[in-house]
Amino acid sequence: MFFILSKILGFFATPSNLLMVIGLIGIGLLPTRRKRLGRFLLIGSVLAIAIAGWSPLGNALLLPLEDRFPPWDARRGTPEGIVVLGGALSPDVSAARRELALNESAERLTAVAALARQYPAARIVFSGGSGSLLGGASEADFVAGLLESFGIPRGRVLLEARSRNTTENARLTKDLVQPKPGERWLLVTSAYHMPRSVGVFRRAGFAVEAYPVDWRTRGAADVFMPFAALSGGLARTDTALHEWAGLLGYWLTGKTSELFPSP
Repeated sequence: MFFILSKILGFFATPSNLLMVIGLIGIGLLPTRRKRLGRFLLIGSVLAIAIAGWSPLGNALLLPLEDRFPPWDARRGTPEGIVVLGGALSPDVSAARRELALNESAERLTAVAALARQYPAARIVFSGGSGSLLGGASEADFVAGLLESFGIPRGRVLLEARSRNTTENARLTKDLVQPKPGERWLLVTSAYHMPRSVGVFRRAGFAVEAYPVDWRTRGAADVFMPFAALSGGLARTDTALHEWAGLLGYWLTGKTSELFPSP
């Protein structure tokens, strides 16, 4: 039930969806006695889309998420294992095309190649099923071949193929690897997704160390840089607000240890 509700609410937590719905409601009210309200909603939605798309709003919202956990310091020692979260490939496209289809979060997987060489004794776990409300192909079904092409033996990799969201990533991965007290595990995911991911793993009782990748911003300077394309700014704002909404929702439902987890 939580999964279904999160997907429905997630649709409206995406600013471009919400603003377009408001605009369409405004258009629908124009021929009625509430045409003044309709004009207000339509004009407001257009202005809000312009601000979200062209202004640096998306960067300003994403930067605190990305900067919450610093890059991992290799001087801290050798990890026993590496957990990489799904979200780096499109399983339905991969299944339809019979070819691995990576997306803009591909660094989640490419980082594993370097880590596997650096720590040859570390166990590697990929956690990712299908995040679609209607189900579908699992990310884990396609990732083994890619990791083998990186030179990582198949026997070194554990695949968790049932998780549909970050909560299930943590619970099912913990059940799979049974981490022992004192073991050090790296968690590889996008920098903006790291606060929620770490909080969920902590709540599940799985101690992990953040290995953020896939940064979208360059730093504080991007807070003052407008977007050249409306689509780019909208996508950035959608990503940021969706993640902030996820943090709040997970905290309110007890699925994360803190509202805004930190190192």
